[in-house]
Amino acid sequence: MNGQGPAVEPDRVRAYARRIDLADAAATAALGAALAPHLRQGDLLSLAGDLGAGKTTLARGLIGALGHRGPVPSPTFTLVQQYDTDPVPVWHFDLYRIGHPDEVIELGYDEARADGIVLLEWAERLGADLPATRLEVQLDYDACGRTRVARLSGLRAWVDRLQDLRP
Repeated sequence: MNGQGPAVEPDRVRAYARRIDLADAAATAALGAALAPHLRQGDLLSLAGDLGAGKTTLARGLIGALGHRGPVPSPTFTLVQQYDTDPVPVWHFDLYRIGHPDEVIELGYDEARADGIVLLEWAERLGADLPATRLEVQLDYDACGRTRVARLSGLRAWVDRLQDLRP
């Protein structure tokens, strides 16, 4: 022991954390649209929240803001949906039904991470393979259960990238 305490990774020193109140589904989609221009190839957003919390609504707003004009269904049954958007494709995964983290490789996860933006529902199913560099978007309701709330969090790199985020 050198008396200086544990070493701290530089990216963990100043983490990004923000709470955004969302009045309705339109505000949730608007948050997705506002996030879109801040994303780039290789980014992963983990979307968390109970059934009906707005994960797919947020994804629709984001994917639409990147130029997709067709439907954006939940990937609950297909496990993955891919969208040819600009500047890179978006891959929307739902890992609820996978039994083991290795199964996500068969869905094109490695290709998605290398070539596009990944939206990942039930991200915790990746276990230790879940990248620390992700942006987490937790969708819940406030203590009264009336207002939807988004809690965004990530490593320090997200502080600069999202400093002008205006949902």
